[in-house]
Amino acid sequence: MKKTFLYSFAIILCFLISSCNSYKSTNTQDELKALQTLMTGSFDSSEQASADDSYYNISLHMYPIWTSKDGYWLYVEQALNSNQDKPYRQRVYQLEKLANGKFSSKVYTLENPKEAIGKWKTPAYFDQFDVSMLKEREGCAVILEKKGAYYSGSTNEKDCKSTMRGASYATSEVTIKPNVIESWDRGFNAKDEHVWGAEKAGYVFKRLK
Repeated sequence: MKKTFLYSFAIILCFLISSCNSYKSTNTQDELKALQTLMTGSFDSSEQASADDSYYNISLHMYPIWTSKDGYWLYVEQALNSNQDKPYRQRVYQLEKLANGKFSSKVYTLENPKEAIGKWKTPAYFDQFDVSMLKEREGCAVILEKKGAYYSGSTNEKDCKSTMRGASYATSEVTIKPNVIESWDRGFNAKDEHVWGAEKAGYVFKRLK
């Protein structure tokens, strides 16, 4: 009788653990999907540029790729709104949930970025490739924390190395809200002097579609 009870208890315990793990997995996927959805779309900073001429009118396009594969990926393209066929930034972001409950947006560069220009319009273009076409920008992941209806976070201190315009490292501060993405990217030299990026505050990108 005792053995039968212990056997039944073990089966129930295994079932509960399995169900709990399944719930955690599903819940994490739902959370990552929700974050990806907030980030997906076409945005620009035209409203900010009209109000303050120290800001450029910049377009920002972010669309999911590899949707049939594991993980949550976005192709990202930024350009002056007047010159969108020559983007100054092309990246792939990978969204993950961390053990501490926060979210990571890893940053990758493309092997042949020119060939991907404008492919945010046809994300299926990336299906012919896999992650081997990417190179991670180590130390440049943005760590996001959910705060009610929005997410906010940044890179970690001086971990994101950069040599652009005399910089030694770059920082990114990001806030993701429904229909709005605020992004402040800056470069600093070895003396911690600001050498590129907006001076007063980040760019405010509002959703177009």
